[in-house]
Amino acid sequence: MNRATPILKNGCSYHGIPVMHVLYLLLILISPFAGVDLLLFLSLGILLGLRFSGKFLSCSRDAVSLFFSLTLMLFVSAISKGLPYKFPFYIVLAAFAIAAVGNHSSFFLERGFTADFESEKNRKRQRRFSILWSSIFLALRIAAAFLAASWIVYWQNLPIPYNFIFFISVIGAVTGSLFESIPSNIDRDIPVPLGAGMSMWIFEGFRYWVPPEKILVALVFSLFLGALAYRAKIADVSALLSAALTGVLIIVFSGLPWFLLLLTFFVLGGGFTRYKYAYKESIGISQAKDGVRSYENVFSNSTVALALAVAYGVFQDHSLPIIYAYMGTVATATGDTLASEIGTTSKGKPRMITTLKISEPGADGAVSSLGELAAIFGSATIGILGYFLGISNDFSLSVLITTAGGFFGTNIDSLLGATLQKRGLLSNSGVNFIATLTGAGISAGLYLLVSGF
Repeated sequence: MNRATPILKNGCSYHGIPVMHVLYLLLILISPFAGVDLLLFLSLGILLGLRFSGKFLSCSRDAVSLFFSLTLMLFVSAISKGLPYKFPFYIVLAAFAIAAVGNHSSFFLERGFTADFESEKNRKRQRRFSILWSSIFLALRIAAAFLAASWIVYWQNLPIPYNFIFFISVIGAVTGSLFESIPSNIDRDIPVPLGAGMSMWIFEGFRYWVPPEKILVALVFSLFLGALAYRAKIADVSALLSAALTGVLIIVFSGLPWFLLLLTFFVLGGGFTRYKYAYKESIGISQAKDGVRSYENVFSNSTVALALAVAYGVFQDHSLPIIYAYMGTVATATGDTLASEIGTTSKGKPRMITTLKISEPGADGAVSSLGELAAIFGSATIGILGYFLGISNDFSLSVLITTAGGFFGTNIDSLLGATLQKRGLLSNSGVNFIATLTGAGISAGLYLLVSGF
């Protein structure tokens, strides 16, 4: 390979990269004066030109995907102008900027550039390199989204606070980076801008924001904890970014104690995954990928918690049932994980929850006395911590309601595993989501029953 002209993994010449980014920048610069309709026609024209130009640009594949996403978002923005929930033009450009910054980022994964990382002794250095570049690109994407959106807002005199623009820029950039980290056969320049745009659109409807310094502290704190999990090999990059996005939103909408409670689940889950790991591996029931968690593990167990944390910040008048629902969903995730990781090491044979017949360890729907005790222990731990972290101000209610929600939610997980999951109607992630939702509902219902609402 000619080192004077580095070749990327996708076959693109490096000399094509600045050309495309100049085009991206020009589109953003003219966008507030062109308007959404004219920019839609320009984007469509560029898309068709790139698609059918043959050798017009050596990096046209990435550009085609990116302009397809831009055209689609502009189309939605154009047709929704007269609707109550219109897709704002400035968010379209912010999402485009997020994807454009990362476009052609495979240059940094060039084989010649990273050859010194391929030996066994330099794997730790390679992991540090991955975290470093992920952090740099995330910071660049936040800045690009903020500048692009602010450019539109300034010239079109839109009544949108810049603090709010920064808030959704952080949300969009983290979401876009998360979509990029998820393995997929779809070109990343489609899910990255669309995912970033949709997440920013959701929060645009709330018009909820916090000072930039608060969201930056939340982001750095969440990324730091995620990086520790990544370095400890209990989370991959997608889990790191998933946890960062979840952490930022929970801290911003509900506060640090709420995130620390959810973090307890991840710490206990990661720790007990290693519990007697060699034994679990020997009988074929250990976690895949040496127990390394991915985005699926994070979202299937924390989506309900995230929704409740956001609801707590938005609907303060209903805070108490939301608090107990939140603790119930975290307790379910914790109890289920501990029941699985500890219960499978029981000396006695487990029994199927639906028939009580003896089953093999690790089978979907199999329960054991040790696993049930582990579920109670994990759920009670969340209830106790919820009180000491100041989330709940009643120790007895915190422990009893949270433990009950977590215990029943865990057994709902086992019941679904023995029925719908075994028949292929639900995946493990789907079972986790429904179980955590059930645990939240049980805890909230018990609180309303006890309090006389």
